[in-house]
Amino acid sequence: MINFQAFNGTVTMIDDFSIGQNNEAGCYKLIAVDNGNGTLVNFVVAPTTYFVDHLRVAVGDRVTGFYDANAPVPFIYPPQYRALVMAKDTPYQHVKVAFFNSRLESSDGTLKLTVSPHTQVLLENGQTFTGNITNRNLIVTYGATTRSIPAQTTPHQIIVIC
Repeated sequence: MINFQAFNGTVTMIDDFSIGQNNEAGCYKLIAVDNGNGTLVNFVVAPTTYFVDHLRVAVGDRVTGFYDANAPVPFIYPPQYRALVMAKDTPYQHVKVAFFNSRLESSDGTLKLTVSPHTQVLLENGQTFTGNITNRNLIVTYGATTRSIPAQTTPHQIIVIC
């Protein structure tokens, strides 16, 4: 099971990243993110990395990178994670990437979804998802939440990670 973790900060550098194969030149990027408290993380962005709302990021943008904390990483500083999902910070929109159980509660127990008929449920390629969204890894974009534990929200959009 993927253990989604997030790191939020400001993009300080974007550069090409070589994986050692000539036909992949330019397909991978290294994005350096600084959280403002002295912690720096490098995200390896692959062609399969999902960008929320398909927004481009640039140096100076605030972003959140989501990665699998169970995946092996090189023992270097700054840490270098393979980005699974990248989200550019936008006002009034929050992003959660997690496994949601049969009650639509996130695996970390911090968010519960209440899906409305107005909630868009899509695949990563933008097509409508028609299956059951429970017990799946989801990318959720939402606005306001309740102050309960877990916080509850009616999401704007749900992207199903197949």
